[in-house]
Amino acid sequence: MSRTTSTTAGTTPRTTSRRTGRTALLAAIGLITASGATATAMASTTGAAAAGCKVEYHIANQWNTGFGANVIVTNTGDPVSAWTVEWSYAGDQRVTQGWNAEITQSGAAVSAKSLSYNGNLTTGGSTSFGFNASYSGTNSVPATFKLNGVTCNGAGPTQPPTTPPTTPPTTPPTTPPTTPPSGNKADNPYAGAKVYVNPEWSAKAAAEPGGAKVANQPTAVWLDRTAAIQGVNGGMGLRDHLNAALTQKGAGELVVQLVIYNLPGRDCSALASNGELGPTEIDKYKTQYIDPIAAILADPKYAGLRIVTTVEIDSLPNLVTNVSGRPTATANCDVMKTNGNYIKGVGYALNKLGSIANVYNYVDAGHHGWLGWDDNFGASAEMFKQAATAEGSTLAKVHGFIVNTANYSALKEDHFRIEDSVNGTSVRQSKWVDWNRYTDEVSYAQAMRSKLVSLGFDTNIGMLVDTSRNGWGGTARPTGPGALTSVDTYVNGGRYDRRIHLGNWCNQSGAGLGERPTAAPAAGIDAYVWVKPPGESDGASKEIPNDEGKGFDRMCDPTYTGNARNGNSMSGALANAPLAGQWFSAQFQELMKNAHPAL
Repeated sequence: MSRTTSTTAGTTPRTTSRRTGRTALLAAIGLITASGATATAMASTTGAAAAGCKVEYHIANQWNTGFGANVIVTNTGDPVSAWTVEWSYAGDQRVTQGWNAEITQSGAAVSAKSLSYNGNLTTGGSTSFGFNASYSGTNSVPATFKLNGVTCNGAGPTQPPTTPPTTPPTTPPTTPPTTPPSGNKADNPYAGAKVYVNPEWSAKAAAEPGGAKVANQPTAVWLDRTAAIQGVNGGMGLRDHLNAALTQKGAGELVVQLVIYNLPGRDCSALASNGELGPTEIDKYKTQYIDPIAAILADPKYAGLRIVTTVEIDSLPNLVTNVSGRPTATANCDVMKTNGNYIKGVGYALNKLGSIANVYNYVDAGHHGWLGWDDNFGASAEMFKQAATAEGSTLAKVHGFIVNTANYSALKEDHFRIEDSVNGTSVRQSKWVDWNRYTDEVSYAQAMRSKLVSLGFDTNIGMLVDTSRNGWGGTARPTGPGALTSVDTYVNGGRYDRRIHLGNWCNQSGAGLGERPTAAPAAGIDAYVWVKPPGESDGASKEIPNDEGKGFDRMCDPTYTGNARNGNSMSGALANAPLAGQWFSAQFQELMKNAHPAL
């Protein structure tokens, strides 16, 4: 179950040509940092529970007459069963549309109240809501916020893009319905819904020292081989999980997250998570893997569940970045491009699963450190369209895309932007960015979404971001930009992502849990999700004989000095790791220690 991003072709200027290309319409603005930019207050009143709050206000996009914003509220006081966030504008901003809260405005004063499904906030618990608004003149940001009447002092919300587009985004976020219209799917399946907590993962997490803090978080169920449909070694099978989901569902909506991950010739450029099917076994993939899954999901018993599928990570991007003509080409990827079985397999899965009324397909779209370069970005989008229209599938059977699956790329880099320069040298020329057009996952996801819409995908497609291991907190987390002595010191000193190189992907040392799963956190983003269950290994540190088809990849060896895909850098991997998908206690402890937001 590893995310084998050893396929990050184009991560060094020596191997990939770069040409100027289109830029993102939706440029995500940075997360608010602790240095004077996050509002925090602690207060108490006689006879009342101790109250405290942290509010983060993000302007996700802006055009000449309006903007979209996202607000994250964290309760740092005693638990509450309902919340109201209040602020006032200094200008003429008027909220026109909101989601995940009941938003009202009187003059400059705005009030956002919790809904029935998101009012409970435990100590340290967070939730988010968003809105679109109009404005004219200067779009000044609120100076202070209140949570249930308590002022969160010292707020320093983010600023809008320095060069905003002159027209609104093609599809500004719409108010997500809490239940889908009759006969139709919800625009955002996560809106107004709980998400299934995998009992098997939850038990492993809870058994770890301190693990109870996150054991109730929802994670995906990985169907990484045919046997997983019925259950491996006495474990839960697909029906077992769906039945458990019905129990968790209760009276409301519930999302079940599945990873469809068993293509023939799987992970052609890596070894740690090779699969059970050979390159030519497309018929087995269809009849013995996808068809049985589809038959179970189509059971009317499960019609009340919202089933989200992540379809075949690490497959389609390989056909762009690791084939002949690229410096990182592999013979195996050439085989899969020639025989077309990745395209056929993904198309078949989308068609079969997307024909089920309550299934929402999200296709894997790599991450910014893999596909963010000009040579990779557009070609990958075209490849996604080709697969989405193969084997009888249509674009309408793709509900969205997911980025950073099981990877470590930072959600948002606050301390440097792609437009920055140091002493006349662009940030794009730094060794870390290396001519990429994106610095983080939110900006990449929003740009990829715009590109896909331009190619004909539905204007309402949404993006998911896997935040299970991209928190990069702990003592190594920078609190401000790096020194201005050079573009490299500026970027390296300020970047949250502390990997040695963007191409490193296996059991990364220093990584931390990221943002907790959240619905509709930013424009065009359906949810932050934990698809890769924290604590499950990416691959073994040394060769371990097994019957799962999983090989030994040197990128999982902490002594490995690297290759062209990671700039001939050390792998940055943790030692003593087990096979991909097996529980790795040391990694889980590392992720908790370095969580951001902190546990």
